[in-house]
Amino acid sequence: MSIPIKKLKTGLELPVLGLGTWAMGGRNEPDPNNDDLKDIGAIKSALNSGITAIDTAEVYAAGQAEKFVGQAILGQDRKKLFISSKAQQTHLNYQDIKKAALASLKRLGTDYLDLYYLHRYPGEEKIGECMKALDELADEGLIKHLGISNFNLEHTKQAQDLARHPIEATQVHYSVRFREPEKSGLLEYCQANDIFLVAWRPLGMGSLTRGKTDLDSEPLIQKLCGKYKKTPAQIAINWLVMQPNVVTLTKTSNQEHLKENLGALDWAMAPEDVKKLQTDFSHQENISDTIPLA
Repeated sequence: MSIPIKKLKTGLELPVLGLGTWAMGGRNEPDPNNDDLKDIGAIKSALNSGITAIDTAEVYAAGQAEKFVGQAILGQDRKKLFISSKAQQTHLNYQDIKKAALASLKRLGTDYLDLYYLHRYPGEEKIGECMKALDELADEGLIKHLGISNFNLEHTKQAQDLARHPIEATQVHYSVRFREPEKSGLLEYCQANDIFLVAWRPLGMGSLTRGKTDLDSEPLIQKLCGKYKKTPAQIAINWLVMQPNVVTLTKTSNQEHLKENLGALDWAMAPEDVKKLQTDFSHQENISDTIPLA
């Protein structure tokens, strides 16, 4: 299927749903017991199903996930893909970011990244040199667009002020359950300032996936599932992508789950139902996991 696209005033276009690769190949280190061929096959299956945006990071299994992406995209038309990666938090200074980007490009087997993020806020004393490194990578054509990940509103504004190139994406935890970007004002800021909010963990670590949902007691979700003839996962994803400037990522190696996720995109939730989920959903969480999963 063709994934719907959103476009910023800057010209940056992003599919509303991309593939995340956290935990492919292992978590923070490569897992010797991991089924590598299964993970590579999952990426290929996503591509064959219409996914064109793939998100990864050097910290995912210490670069193994990037290698999997590189193997999976062999033979694909690179111009039709949107590949993003991130500089890990131990590499958040000028020289290390420049080296990290080159290492990511090598593992991915590509000569440019469509979007490159700082994975974590590096601190007051280093944010300037980090943004300088991203600017230079963009000047050199090694990255097309600048992003930040797991930054709060204050740090987002700071990064934006320090960069010559626009910050066009911020990747944060946001879902029907976890609403911190709404409460902090980050979502509204992104919508007002031409920035994509890329939501990670949209399905709450699988709690909204078919057969695993714990929302049977949530009347609003069940009402919307009945109204639209969709699953809780499809309601949760559609609710995100119906919001201005919001796109999302899901990671799955299960073909049925991938099909279910894609089924969140070929219909539109009514604006009044989007609003109801924002105001009336009762299973909201207040604390985000500190481990970056996207």
